Amino acid sequence: MFGCLVAGRLVQTAAQQVAEDKFVFDLPDYENINHVVVFMLGTIPFPEGMGGSVYFSYPDSNGMPVWQLLGFVTNGKPSAIFKISGLKSGEGSQHPFGAMNIVRTPSVAQIGISVELLDSLAQQTPVGNAAVSSVDSFTQFTQKMLDNFYNFASSFAVSQAQMTPNPSEMFIPANVVLKWYENFQRRLAQNPLFWKT
Repeated sequence: MFGCLVAGRLVQTAAQQVAEDKFVFDLPDYENINHVVVFMLGTIPFPEGMGGSVYFSYPDSNGMPVWQLLGFVTNGKPSAIFKISGLKSGEGSQHPFGAMNIVRTPSVAQIGISVELLDSLAQQTPVGNAAVSSVDSFTQFTQKMLDNFYNFASSFAVSQAQMTPNPSEMFIPANVVLKWYENFQRRLAQNPLFWKT
């Protein structure tokens, strides 16, 4: 019913069923995993009105499992990418895997999928830094750089009355910088690689 993929590793499709509505995948050497993809195989859909909450579990310093909600998959959203690299030091959250006797080894983390009502999934709050940004890192960097430049340049803005004449300095009107900033943002939103042409 489910698959799990980690970059550089074989796809896992044989989830361990630990209860009628709960499945887990082992993630050996989890310390070296940044992202994990959880997906439906397409062979068995969720029953009407159901979906799967996706959890990440890693052993704490005492070897006890710490579960964190990553997000969900449904028939309408059959796959999801989750960033797990920053979750290892976080606190656990409420989860449906608590009382289960799941065999674990110390250096192995797990992805757990719990089949639940869609209404229940909509009320759950995943850990904040598990979702993968839909904006690539170049676009994100460019946006931050633009914001920083505009804020920096604007911090030196003075009115015409405040200006002291100095023949060796050139002044650029703040509205020109603002116009450039807005045009660059618009072009970046339309095509993040526009600068290559």
